[in-house]
Amino acid sequence: MHYKIALIRGDGIGPEIVNETVKVMDKIGEKFGHTFEYGDVLLGGCATDAVGVSYPDGTAELCKSCDAVLLGAVGGPKWGSDKPAEQRPETALLAIRKELGLYANLRPAVLMPALADACPLKKETAERGIDLLMVRELTGGIYFGRRDRYETPDRGVECTDLMAYSEKEIERIGRRAFEMARLRRRKVSSVDKANVLETSRLWRAVMHRLAEEYPDVAYEDVLVDNCAMQLVRDPGQFDVVVTENMFGDILSDEASMITGSIGLLPSASMGDGAPALYEPIHGSAPDIAGQDKANPIATILSAAMMFRYSFQLSAEADAIEAAVDKALAEGWRTADIAGPGEAVAGTQKMGQAIRDNI
Repeated sequence: MHYKIALIRGDGIGPEIVNETVKVMDKIGEKFGHTFEYGDVLLGGCATDAVGVSYPDGTAELCKSCDAVLLGAVGGPKWGSDKPAEQRPETALLAIRKELGLYANLRPAVLMPALADACPLKKETAERGIDLLMVRELTGGIYFGRRDRYETPDRGVECTDLMAYSEKEIERIGRRAFEMARLRRRKVSSVDKANVLETSRLWRAVMHRLAEEYPDVAYEDVLVDNCAMQLVRDPGQFDVVVTENMFGDILSDEASMITGSIGLLPSASMGDGAPALYEPIHGSAPDIAGQDKANPIATILSAAMMFRYSFQLSAEADAIEAAVDKALAEGWRTADIAGPGEAVAGTQKMGQAIRDNI
């Protein structure tokens, strides 16, 4: 089979980790008889430097011409909040998600056996295992709501950010969560703040209706503050966790850190028609860019998600994940996951170790 993949190499360590991931994908192609065609797409701070805006015209069309999109990382202080919105990488990320209709962000958080000692939780908690999937609504809520800034007569400047959700938006992300749960351990935990927020009360009502359509999936409501606590106390209780945009942004980062390192975890952003976008959940780490220090595992595992969800190539995805597990079991460590006294490998050597196990 032949697949066309858009590569958004991005900023900071993005080009390095994408480069290693491309090598892994090519190795999979050789082993399983596939070919991959790559097309570079400019987006993020590097686009601002090249053409003056972080989201150039035609970006979405280039991505839509491909079967999937792989993104390294974008952003950095060089293009911070003092820059106009059209020059900031975060603006480009929100725009590409919106234009491609990528409303569902899937973030698995798995504690790999070889890295159990890196888990910051109690030993007995880590030993019970961590294997959950965060399903975050990605194109609605407060990040996309109306913003306002105005002067008041007695309070100085005042700002508002509107959080809005429709039944349709909630239903489609909820249905995605239930379908993913059917492929896993058949449990959905829906996170909201229904004791305070009207949007959360609508969220809960829609999720309850959906739960009736999936009687084979266990369902529970969890308030967001309680969820944050339970992720630290007993993350093994969760299977699929579904929530709105801002809550999901915060909780998914918390879930990533209990697995040992944010440098290990992949993600997929999916819609109903356009190609899905796959990326590591970590940032661009400009402080180590170009130094062969970055951990490529999250991006490589993002490619495994691409093979599984966009190409329906489960065996190929399994091969990548097994190669990562074996490389870690052999003792390969980048700086972010190395313990005291452990040898540290660079980006390229870690990529090579993973390829050698395919």
